[in-house]
Amino acid sequence: MVNPGGINAFKSNQRQLDLDEPHKYYGVTPRQILHTLALAVHQLGIPHPLQVQGCHFGVPGNIKTTLDTISGIEGIPIHLTHIQFHSYGIEGKRQFSSGAAHLAEAINRHINITVDIGQIMFAPTVIVSSEANLNSAGYYCHPEASKWIAMDIECEGGYTAVPFQYRHDNFVNALQWTIGLELFLLINDPWRVFLTTDHPNGADFTSYPHLIRLLMDRSFRNNILATLHPDVATTSHLKNIHREYSLYDIAVLTRAGVARILGLHDRGHLGKGAIADITVYTNQDNKENMFAVPDYVFKNGELVVKAGKIVKTISGGTHVVRPHFYTGIESKLQDYFTRFHTTSLRNFPITDDEMIRGGQGKLLMHPCKKTI
Repeated sequence: MVNPGGINAFKSNQRQLDLDEPHKYYGVTPRQILHTLALAVHQLGIPHPLQVQGCHFGVPGNIKTTLDTISGIEGIPIHLTHIQFHSYGIEGKRQFSSGAAHLAEAINRHINITVDIGQIMFAPTVIVSSEANLNSAGYYCHPEASKWIAMDIECEGGYTAVPFQYRHDNFVNALQWTIGLELFLLINDPWRVFLTTDHPNGADFTSYPHLIRLLMDRSFRNNILATLHPDVATTSHLKNIHREYSLYDIAVLTRAGVARILGLHDRGHLGKGAIADITVYTNQDNKENMFAVPDYVFKNGELVVKAGKIVKTISGGTHVVRPHFYTGIESKLQDYFTRFHTTSLRNFPITDDEMIRGGQGKLLMHPCKKTI
């Protein structure tokens, strides 16, 4: 769920929609939308929680809305995405500051919350969003970029893509870098955190080995911190955080914890019955080099990478859950599409053949959880 109600509000010339602000046409609030959908996912028994990009993505001061979202969900499990972009305060002369400590404290207290970070890296990338509106990174960043592409389809959503480069000497970018690392290091439980760069918005996923080194090597990250915009380098709390991730923590952050949160019980571990997805490394002091070139990678027990070179390509699978639901809703949806859309409802269901790309790979069915 992306920016609940906000995209539609933009189409009604309501340029922003706060968590408890009613949509001026429909009268519902983002909190009501969030609570209803999160509860529905939970009651349907879907193995993973509702994934949520909250209100005010990338907007200074959005930390308050993020904290209100956590406290207002009333214990229902939700997964908050790329929270680095939702952790901004308005302190200081630039009215832009880190809210990472407050957010980490809230996540530590609310065990129903899982997150991914959305760490930025100092490299060229492309900011991609399904929100072509004022709340999107695309709208805010396009004055700094060479191009801004936006489109709207069927008035149900939007899309924006902006070529962008995060820079060491830019105050905002430097602070974003520290905020992401502060969140990684201040959230106590690695089992509730995904290692992400919100690919490609924060950085390309190939930067993960560099990010892992930042988490495991305090001296390394402090050396980089010292090269940043001086107002960030001298005031950031990051230099005072002594925590370093262990190899065990990284395994949880990138494998075991992710599988558990997604409800994939046959992955993320080496126990009986597990799928043999295994990566083998030679231990090195420089963890970036270590994770950049694995010795071996096994997929479903088959060797696919040796000494960093691909030796075999095999088809993967598509993970599927099929919860029971009230089928009568389909007639109401058909009426809605007939009245308001130029496309038919029958264009939207995806067949099994389409999900496995013309017969390659297979469907991997997962049971729903039992609910009361």
